[in-house]
Amino acid sequence: MINPKKIEEIAKQITESIPPGVKNVATDLESKTKEVLQRKLAQLDVVTREEFDVQTQVLAKTRAKLEALEAKLAELEDALKEQS
Repeated sequence: MINPKKIEEIAKQITESIPPGVKNVATDLESKTKEVLQRKLAQLDVVTREEFDVQTQVLAKTRAKLEALEAKLAELEDALKEQS
């Protein structure tokens, strides 16, 4: 669900922004940053792109069925009115 390469990129960008005099601490900071990012991202209620795309397709099919049912209901209501 969470892309480890993306976390790695973010952690690397953070450590690269550290001044050169502090680079000896950067390795430890990078690993701690990765841990914190992974922990916090794991707490988020997110879905993968694939899951999102599947749900989008399901929603589109459901909307189409709903529209068809609404049209059929309108037809039946009109037929019922004509009979009355």
